[in-house]
Amino acid sequence: MVEKGAGKGLAAAERYYQDYGCRAGELKRQGKRIMGYLCAFTPVEIIAAAGFMPLRIKGDVNEPITKADAEMETIVCPLVRSCFDVSLKGKYEFLDGIVIPHACDSITRTYDIWKYTLNFPYSHLINMPHATDKPSLDFYKAELNTFRRSLGRFAGREISDQSLTQAIRLHNQNRAKVRELYELRKMNPPLISGAEVTRLLVAAVSIPVTEATELINNVVEEVKQRGKVRAAKPARLMVVGGQVDNIDFIELIEDSGAWVVADDLCPGAREFFSDVADTPDPVDGIAERYLRKICCSRTFRERRGSYHEYLEQRFGHIGRSIRDFKVDGVVLYIYKYCDPYGFDVPAMKSYIESKGIPVLYLEDEYSMSTIGRLRTRIQAFLELLGSK
Repeated sequence: MVEKGAGKGLAAAERYYQDYGCRAGELKRQGKRIMGYLCAFTPVEIIAAAGFMPLRIKGDVNEPITKADAEMETIVCPLVRSCFDVSLKGKYEFLDGIVIPHACDSITRTYDIWKYTLNFPYSHLINMPHATDKPSLDFYKAELNTFRRSLGRFAGREISDQSLTQAIRLHNQNRAKVRELYELRKMNPPLISGAEVTRLLVAAVSIPVTEATELINNVVEEVKQRGKVRAAKPARLMVVGGQVDNIDFIELIEDSGAWVVADDLCPGAREFFSDVADTPDPVDGIAERYLRKICCSRTFRERRGSYHEYLEQRFGHIGRSIRDFKVDGVVLYIYKYCDPYGFDVPAMKSYIESKGIPVLYLEDEYSMSTIGRLRTRIQAFLELLGSK
């Protein structure tokens, strides 16, 4: 259950957000083992089934990157560099290990730097394919079973099918609760702001899954009591991008006169909207979800049909969110040196605009230093929406 004294809903989320990792540190002192990970493609169910608490490693947009520059090239994604920098500075010194999936090159190609520089007791790279065909799925299942055996040896116990099935059930319950939270954003005005959702979901990936589910449920119940008392705003926006684990950018949009009512972000809809299916071999369901159900630019999808059909196959989930959340405009928020999303921008922009929805493309650093420049462009975009 959510720790006593932290509050039950939004107040607890604020505490876990502001003092990120505090709950993991407390549990570590109580004897719980904590496993850090990067990226939504890490199968947290396997980590939890081994008896570890998964902790999503995040950076700090307010902390200048200094120590990381001595170990990691500056053309690496600024988010990854920030995560590594705060790790070097002792932010996650309580971790028992780290798990890194083959996501993008910035994450994968820096694995050896994480492993040898931080020297965690345990580290593992999950070699995840970029394609989704059957041979790729079979390869990925084998990789997951390798990870399962490796982590089991470190944990000192075999990871049973029963423990995996239980972990899958708990994480699916958590995802269902997030989807319930998102329903509150469909109202006009939404019952919960985009900044509040981001703060809550960042907090949720820093605490045990059962506590996260309880926390989200408490926020849902708390927010439902608000009724329709929030101020109306002229625009409903969706933000699409990689990992946004700080509320300042979302707050900037909402302070400029719009609601952020939908997203395709991590942590966000991309990370929480798909479940692991109930399969006789639980690894089959895990492999299917992470390789085929999470829609991310790092995953290659073979072209089928016409170009427009191909765009629908790749970005249809964004189109459905635009429709379901009644979105007026989309902000593509891409970090500098993020090649997977950078290469996807033209096709993604073309697809969204084909739905009659204006698009603002922003390339940014993982830093608070660019807020002034972003504010000017967001305000201009909102003026454009207002003139339509």
